[in-house]
Amino acid sequence: MSHSHHTPEPHTPEPHTPRTPHTPHDHNTPDPGHGPGAPAHDHHHELSADQAEILDLDAEVLASHITSLTDWLPLTAAPRHIVDLGSGTGAGTFALLARFPEAHVTAVDSSAPHLQRLREKACAAGLDGRVRTVHADLDAAAWPDLGTPDLVWASASMHHMADPDQALRHVRELLAPDGLFALLELSGFPRFMPAGEEAALEERAHTASDRFHAEHVPHRGAAWGPKLTAAGFGIAGERTLDVRIEAPENPAIARYALAGLTRLRTTVAETLSPEDLRALDTLIAPENLTPRRDLTVRTSRQIWAARP
Repeated sequence: MSHSHHTPEPHTPEPHTPRTPHTPHDHNTPDPGHGPGAPAHDHHHELSADQAEILDLDAEVLASHITSLTDWLPLTAAPRHIVDLGSGTGAGTFALLARFPEAHVTAVDSSAPHLQRLREKACAAGLDGRVRTVHADLDAAAWPDLGTPDLVWASASMHHMADPDQALRHVRELLAPDGLFALLELSGFPRFMPAGEEAALEERAHTASDRFHAEHVPHRGAAWGPKLTAAGFGIAGERTLDVRIEAPENPAIARYALAGLTRLRTTVAETLSPEDLRALDTLIAPENLTPRRDLTVRTSRQIWAARP
């Protein structure tokens, strides 16, 4: 999301509007809310609801992998105050609360609806006393007072910053002297289709989506290790986590594929060939996709742990 929001990017392509208050996710549609004749308010409301659904599915499908990353963190002591930058609807927030039962989390995002959803989930889980939400534009020159956290977590949000180098310097200034910064980024959007023509179609759609993102989300795929070093951090660890989950293992995968591929279709509507668009429409028709049991989530995520 190359907007001024900063929600985590769901692992499915999300439309991102260049320079809109940030939402999470690697959004992949052209400037939402500026389409011909689209009512901006309703369009943004629908887009935010769409993104929230993808974020929630992302958290549900990838829960065990997120947990493995929180377990891996090279901490010197259990953190008491955590900041989740670009929290979205709370995938990282709730994983961190579960991993560190004495901690409180400040969840920061530019999307008020996503923060509202996070608060509702915290209340439903009896965790509202351990969560504070902050609505903020992290592209601003000055950040709100977020305290002095022991751990800052930024999952799939840094590449949406207008100036990631400035944001990294802000994080370094924010952290406690012995604190840790965990920066997570996706190596790419998930793939779902089994080998064959459907997988080839999916790949062509992702190639078209990558061209869109190269223009609108230029920091996706940045060299984060050197950027962290340039911002004054010392790298404490780095890991790549490969993800492969088959549909029979998780009943949410078909819904996750439907949401992600539908969003992908929106992004590539202007650039994919008419034949491929028709084939994609058939593929993602809910009556065709949701009953399938041969889908597999395939993606990878990189994490850097850094100290100020």
